[in-house]
Amino acid sequence: MATVTLDNLRKTFGKTEIIHGVDIDITDGEFIVIVGPSGCGKSTLLRMVAGLETVTSGEVRINGARVNEKEPMDRNIAMVFQNYALYPHMSVFDNMAYGLKIAGKPKAEIAARVADAARLLQLEPYLQRKPRELSGGQRQRVAMGRAIVREPDVFLFDEPLSNLDAKLRVQMRLEIRQLQRKLGITALYVTHDQVEAMTLADRMIVMNAGVAEQIGAPMEVYENPATTFVAGFIGSPPMNFLSDSALPALPPTTRLGIRPEHVTLTAPGRGRADATALYSEALGAETLVHLRLGDGEQVTARIGGKTVPPAEGTELGLAWPDDHAMLFGPDGKRIPPG
Repeated sequence: MATVTLDNLRKTFGKTEIIHGVDIDITDGEFIVIVGPSGCGKSTLLRMVAGLETVTSGEVRINGARVNEKEPMDRNIAMVFQNYALYPHMSVFDNMAYGLKIAGKPKAEIAARVADAARLLQLEPYLQRKPRELSGGQRQRVAMGRAIVREPDVFLFDEPLSNLDAKLRVQMRLEIRQLQRKLGITALYVTHDQVEAMTLADRMIVMNAGVAEQIGAPMEVYENPATTFVAGFIGSPPMNFLSDSALPALPPTTRLGIRPEHVTLTAPGRGRADATALYSEALGAETLVHLRLGDGEQVTARIGGKTVPPAEGTELGLAWPDDHAMLFGPDGKRIPPG
């Protein structure tokens, strides 16, 4: 079990700064998700914790001890990659046991650890199979089993579900979260998928161009985003943003943010703005209605799946409650209410 501290962590390639000073104290057994778009630095940050990337400045501490200069094998971490990285010529048992054999562990201990991990991951029927005989989900379980048998202090996951189909990703998300809770191991998990971040994390680090824009619990970040980037990235569909051209009452250069579920459709002239329905997306339990305001800005409203959506071209009024409207300044930062 372990705590992990990132203290003003920075990474520079030449004169280009890639990671701009990340600070977080991760408690023992906490599940941290690092989320952001491609190229935001999330995998680089994870690799710095793993020791696969050198730290330009700042510190990585595990259980209070600085590990900047330690090799990956000396940090007592285990990493699960996107591509599984299994040896194709080895059985499931041998893939899971390989790291322990290299470390010189006794055969009886190796067998016991692999058996325990296989039982935990429901891999017992597949121990003598080769990776090519397994499904994508089973291969990912083997990769996790190989990490588990090492009994690490910290689990590191680098987009482990990216190669799986949508249904299997949902199943594996649940399995990873249940596994982490059962083992009580501290985990850092990288993903570009904000749904994965929302469903897995105790806390999330939202990365943007190498900057940790916001760190917090999923619903805290969703309901109280610190910037327009966070508000637009976390949430599907993303937050609506309206400028002073659409809402003349807004202070100049500011933007008003409102989530689709808080937009109410009403009669023209009876809301806070008027809009024209463009098209609707029926998703079963809900329908997304896309609308265009007079200045050309677009808004999405989320309505119940049984509600008949407006026809294309219908003129409507848009309303929303004051307590769910957020104001952002010209720098993109949230302006505190009041």
